[in-house]
This record gives sequence, structure tokens and C-alpha cells, in this order.
Amino acid sequence: MASASPRRSELLMKMGLSGFRIAPPDIEEKLEERETPEEAVRRLSREKAAAAEAGSDDVVIAADTMVCCEDIRLGKPKDGPEAFRMLRLLSGRRHQVYTAVTVAAGGEMLTETERTDVYFRKIEDCEIEAYIRTGEPMDKAGAYAAQGLGAVFVERIEGDFFNVMGLPVCRLSKMLRRVGIDVLHCG
Repeated sequence: MASASPRRSELLMKMGLSGFRIAPPDIEEKLEERETPEEAVRRLSREKAAAAEAGSDDVVIAADTMVCCEDIRLGKPKDGPEAFRMLRLLSGRRHQVYTAVTVAAGGEMLTETERTDVYFRKIEDCEIEAYIRTGEPMDKAGAYAAQGLGAVFVERIEGDFFNVMGLPVCRLSKMLRRVGIDVLHCG
């Protein structure tokens, strides 16, 4: 797995995949100005997979996630004030979560992209401040965890919930099956 994300590791384990190696690639995650969010996560996911795959016979899984609200791209906040600005932007609005996942195996590289729409309720500034004090938003794209305390802000999700966590599980399972890994072991 070409990622240091504990959420992605947890999801792989829930899929019944164990014994995998965590090998975060050393790449510069720079965004190109003219790229769409889909193009950016797709490119970064492929770059991560290529860096992790170099010299390896293993199946490599890489992913990249981006949160976008009104054409503003939100990565992981650098500090509390940035997390505050992100959450205030998301407050009362719909935003998109894009994840590209790449499976590299036997010289072949499969990449697919998932989009999920997330609707936040209106959030009071004091709620944002209290949430930031928990520390939860600090290593999350968009500064929230839909599977954690950040769920209190989510009114509705349209699409793959696990995509919001950083790994579209259904899509990944189909991709793994194409390279000979059947998570349900049905033949």
C-alpha cells in the first residue's frame, strides 16, 4: 500500500486484506493549475503507485483524495487557523470528495476515480473551534473525518461513503478482482 493513511489501512483490513506492506512513496504532491480535481487525483495516484512499484513484484495500491468546494481545492490543513477557514467554507454547503485509486500489478496499472457529494449543515464558529481542539481535522483532506466526530456536520452523502474516508472500497474490490485478487474468495 503506497500510503501512510491509517484510514486506508483500516479499510484494507476490513476488506479482508492482511499482511500488506505500508510503503508511502516519496513524491511531491504538487497540484497543476489547469488540472481538474479528477485529473489531479488521478495523476497523483499513478505517481504514487509508480514510485512504490519500482523494483517490486507486489501488487501496489495507491490513492489520492481531494476535497473541493466552489472550485476551491482543500488538502490537509497546515494548522488550526487553516482548518477553521476550511470548515467555515464547507459550512452549509455541498462539496465534492474525489479519490483516484491505482492498482499496479504485473506491469499493468489500473486507475479509476470516484466522486462523492457531501452536504454540511450550517456550523457555528464555536463548534468549529471545539472540533479543531480535538485534533481530529488536522490530518484529513478538507479538515474533517466523516467517520469520526466530524460526522456531526454531515447532513447527507451522495455516493460512496468510503470514498470520503479516502478509499472507494467497492471500486477497489472490482479493480483487485481484475488483477486476480478476489476479496470474497468466490472463485
